[in-house]
Amino acid sequence: MENHKHYVGFRNHTLILLKSAKDHFVTFAGFCHLLAGLQTLGIIPPSDGMFENEGISCEVFNLGYEDVPYKNTELMPMARKPTDFRGQNIYVGIDVHKKSFTVSVHGEGLFYKTFSQPADGQVLVKYLHRNFPGASYSAVYEAGFSGFWLQEFLESNGVNCIVVNPIDVPTTDKEKKQKRDRIDSHKLARSLKNGDLEGIYIPAFKVRQDRNLLRTRQQLVSDQTRCKNRIKSMLSFFGISIPEQFSHSGRYWSHRFMAWLKEVDLREESGNISMELLLKELLHLRELILRTDRAIWRLSKSGFYRDQVELLLTVPGVGRLTSMILLTELGNVSRFKSLDRLCSYFGLIPNVYGSGDTERIGEITKRGNGRLKRSLIESSWVAIRNDPALGLKYQELCTRMKGNKAIIRIARKLLNRIRYVLLNNTPYQMGVAA
Repeated sequence: MENHKHYVGFRNHTLILLKSAKDHFVTFAGFCHLLAGLQTLGIIPPSDGMFENEGISCEVFNLGYEDVPYKNTELMPMARKPTDFRGQNIYVGIDVHKKSFTVSVHGEGLFYKTFSQPADGQVLVKYLHRNFPGASYSAVYEAGFSGFWLQEFLESNGVNCIVVNPIDVPTTDKEKKQKRDRIDSHKLARSLKNGDLEGIYIPAFKVRQDRNLLRTRQQLVSDQTRCKNRIKSMLSFFGISIPEQFSHSGRYWSHRFMAWLKEVDLREESGNISMELLLKELLHLRELILRTDRAIWRLSKSGFYRDQVELLLTVPGVGRLTSMILLTELGNVSRFKSLDRLCSYFGLIPNVYGSGDTERIGEITKRGNGRLKRSLIESSWVAIRNDPALGLKYQELCTRMKGNKAIIRIARKLLNRIRYVLLNNTPYQMGVAA
């Protein structure tokens, strides 16, 4: 074999290998791997000089090929090509926290990495486009305090994102007992890749805003109840009995009762200040609830809800407030393919355990929308007194079960009628056999 000389130089920050008047450009890392391989084969002898070029000194190797068993060996150019993930799917599981996201990334056939980042969707989008350009991105996170802003942001930036119910994520016993953010995000990405997750319904932005107004009112009512209980607890603690004239439930918290509370003397200034502060808090909460009720009334009169509210007002036991709760919590009722699915969303189905020949039907499930369930059951108690057909059905059910169980059956029937009213834009008909 003819003896060739090979020289290594450095120009413009790029290593150059000269071989038989043909230039091959390689990166520094690739060139180091090349030299290591040639040295392993015993091809490269010790360096025999320095190559000076534009003020940069590099070692020069005299590579003799006389004893090399390979002929016509050429070095392939090692210019870096951009990575392209077109046609591949990338699955992202996000464990969302207030200050940070824990993110796990899966590909079709392998797991890439888990990392923590600031709670910023833009950071995640940039990471995906930088490291997996051209891929199809799918992401998932659990419903919780963060709402749906992240889902909307990712969707607007080319990332298909769903939000799932946390209790519907497949979890092993080990993952339950060794809960970590990294494990949670990895579990979400894995389940998304396997197709085990189904996203929850995400209402329109306006509906979510309107629903928040109704939920704020419920929170204020709960705060008002808590404040009333504190006042009565203070009276009981100091042995002050409520006069007989106010003992009837309908006379509690009337103007006369409030005036009596203001006159209560606890004998010490500190005690009187405590009572005064609680009374001021109660009056403030009453004012806020009144303001909220007026806003809800105006909302129900708007064009977005007016027609459906008027239809629901024909249902016995359903008032304007309950109508708005139903419409804002349900969204589009047509998304429920059957009555059973709608009842499941309300939580009006029992727990069932079946194995072999054994089947046990338990209490009503705790799954479902609690706000809708409470509102519907309250309406059902009114409906049995106003609709003769529902009243007769309730009396029949009470002959073989307790009243609190019978009212659940009535609630299902009332819900079926509400569904019919909304789907067919038809007013409620009284006296229809249940």
